[in-house]
This record gives sequence, structure tokens and C-alpha cells, in this order.
Amino acid sequence: MIVLDGGMGRELQRMGAPFKQPEWSALALIEDARFVRKAHDRFIEAGADVITTNAYAVVPFHLGEERFAEDGSRLARLAACIAREAADASNRAVKVAGSVPPLFGSYRPDLFDPVRAIQLWPEIIEPQIEYVDFFLTESLSCIAESLMALELCAATGKPVWLSVTLSDENPVLRSGETIADWIAALRASPRAGSIEAILFNCSQPEVMAGAVHAAADVMAGTDWKIGVYANAFPKVPEEAQANAGLAEIRKDLTPERYAEFADAWKSEGAQIIGGCCGIGPEHIAALRAA
Repeated sequence: MIVLDGGMGRELQRMGAPFKQPEWSALALIEDARFVRKAHDRFIEAGADVITTNAYAVVPFHLGEERFAEDGSRLARLAACIAREAADASNRAVKVAGSVPPLFGSYRPDLFDPVRAIQLWPEIIEPQIEYVDFFLTESLSCIAESLMALELCAATGKPVWLSVTLSDENPVLRSGETIADWIAALRASPRAGSIEAILFNCSQPEVMAGAVHAAADVMAGTDWKIGVYANAFPKVPEEAQANAGLAEIRKDLTPERYAEFADAWKSEGAQIIGGCCGIGPEHIAALRAA
């Protein structure tokens, strides 16, 4: 079992780091990057085998167009450098995943713009290349978005882990596209050879077992691993606007309860498990212990 880290943004907030909308987790990179290193260290100490660079909010959607144009690539490089330093300082082998975030807002497949994406994503991907072991697309919402991210990440020569976010009601992509169709599209891609894992993230823990089961049903003939890192948010309304405010964190999702969910995911075939928004080092420690 490979254990991922947890949610960077809410851990930074909990630590007292600079944190507010619209910059989200990128604000700590801008104002006091020492907090980012401390957060990575906490997840490593909790038992994470993989830490993900704090580049999720290094996009125009969070930074604004002008700041991204002026400073986005530097911030992406800084995020990757800090993660590499934290991993290398550990007394055990820890890998670094380069975050490749949605560019136009989480949970919003309707906002995906392929023309802009092919211009903007390299500004986030390329500065991370020398520091990361592989790239991890995070919270993507539709097949077209995944295929473009795969193409751009694979072109770097690094392995790729592809993760999508799911509907809070059913194990389908936020776009309504099925997991079977998503995996079929990935398998048909000329870049399929670069894929090491497919994952489901930033969704309700309750839908993840069904997603893993659906993926396992259609992955015969591949050597891809399956992963899960759920969030601790209540259900997100379909009409919710990305970045409109801070979601509440579920009080019922204790570390012990999260580990119980993880056990079900493992039973369905998950080989990679971690946490997304609201899942802290204490949850990761419970996963490692389990």
C-alpha cells in the first residue's frame, strides 16, 4: 500500500499560515513559504510515502491573470523545490508528486477551455520537472481535461498519475461521464504508456468504493494502480460556485472513521490511499497504522 499525504490548504490554515480566498494555499508560498515546508514535514512524520507539491492554487483562477503571468512559474518552481527538500530530508524514501491542478475552478467541467489550457498548463508543469518524481493531475472533472493533462505531463518524460473528482451522489465524473468511459479514453491515448496510476480525489468518502470497483472492472490488461484520496467536505451543491467561500469540515470524519472507509477502498482494489481537503496528518497517521 502506498500512503499519500493529506490536504495542504486546510492544514496551512490550521497551522496559522497566510490563508484566504482567492489565493487559497498559494498565499503561504507568496507570503511565508516556511509554513509549506512545515506542512510537508507533518505529513511525512505521519507516514506519507508521497507528498504533493503545493501548486494546486498556482493558477490564474486563484492568483488572478496578472499575478499568474508575472509570478506563476516561479511559484510553481518554489512549491516543487520545497517539497523536494522536505522529501530529501526524511530518514526514509519519500516521493514527490507534481500537482497539476484544474485551471478554471474545481468541480467545473463546464469551464474547461482547451485552447487556454494548452497555453497555461506548461507554465505550471515545466517549472516542477527537475524536482518531482512524477506528475499528479488533481481534481480534474472531465475526459477532455484528463487527456490534455496526460499529453502535457507525459511530454516531460515523467510518469503520470491521473486523478479525477466525482459527483457526490454517484461514482461518475463531475461532468457526468462514466468511469468506464474515462478509462477507455485513457487506454486509447497514445500517451497511455506514461500512466502509472488512476485515482479519485476531492469527493465524498462514501462514493469512493463504488468508483474503485467500477475502475477495477475495466482495467484488465493494464498494470495501473488505483488510488483514492477523499475530502472531508459535506456534499457540494451542483450550483456551487468554485472559490466562493470556505466549505465546512465534517465533524464525523474522524481519523478512525476515515481509516474504516480506506479499508473498504482497499478491499475493492485500491493500492494508493491518502487524503484531500480537510484530511490532516492525524488521518494519515491512522491510515499508516492501519
